[in-house]
Amino acid sequence: MGTDLSLAVVTGASSGIGEAAARRIARDPGTAVVVVARREDRLRALAEELGPNASYVAADLTDDDAPGRIRAHVEGRGGQLKLLVNNAGASWRGTFADKGWANVKRHMELNFDAVVRLTEALLPRLRSSAPSAIVNVASTAARVARPGTGAYSASKFALVGWTDALYAEEKANGVHVGMVLPGFIQTEGFPAEELRAKATTRWLVSDTDAVAEAIMQAGPGGKPERYVPRYYGAAAVARVTMPRLIRRATAGGMGSAMTTSTGADAADAAKEAEE
Repeated sequence: MGTDLSLAVVTGASSGIGEAAARRIARDPGTAVVVVARREDRLRALAEELGPNASYVAADLTDDDAPGRIRAHVEGRGGQLKLLVNNAGASWRGTFADKGWANVKRHMELNFDAVVRLTEALLPRLRSSAPSAIVNVASTAARVARPGTGAYSASKFALVGWTDALYAEEKANGVHVGMVLPGFIQTEGFPAEELRAKATTRWLVSDTDAVAEAIMQAGPGGKPERYVPRYYGAAAVARVTMPRLIRRATAGGMGSAMTTSTGADAADAAKEAEE
């Protein structure tokens, strides 16, 4: 590959937001996308569709060797690493009393630790390629938590705090650190079937293309953060200015109605059924 091409690494790219982001980034001339996820068959098909400059790394980001493998692949491609999109993540529902610390640990390993480890591995390359950008895909759940989603929110709260600090630390090095906070987005991992089934709540659910555009705005576009849809930012403001109201709402029927089923839980259930 020629050194005039810019590299972009997108994790969680086998479906949903990651796949949409990879397609959007690949539309920019001179950009070579490296897609990362566990499912090699999907990655191979996506890379072939995106064109000859695209490539993939099949990896479980929680594995010890994953950051090193991805870094080696990037270094082998040559060129400059202009963008890292940390999108991979999952959610397993359950109260703390039922699921305990093990569920918190599971979330932190994928949604926070894996992001930190991959960023650490690629940061020297991003610095040497400056101006460059990192986009961390968090969630509106990083601002407002709901019953049964505490472990997920904890991992995303951690990601938000670390992202804010990293932004300040890397600004002088020419590495912009942006953040995207999606609300309910229809994906394989978060199908939002409960909300889409009702006319009164269907409007709450957005699509992956909207998040992909927000990633471009928070990365190459230099925005500090973007909510998707934008009006979800009002909930974050209310959490700070009216905490009592938000706690009452999330502890009541509204909070339960907003706790939708996830693809990760469905996968676990299917695996248990096979066993």
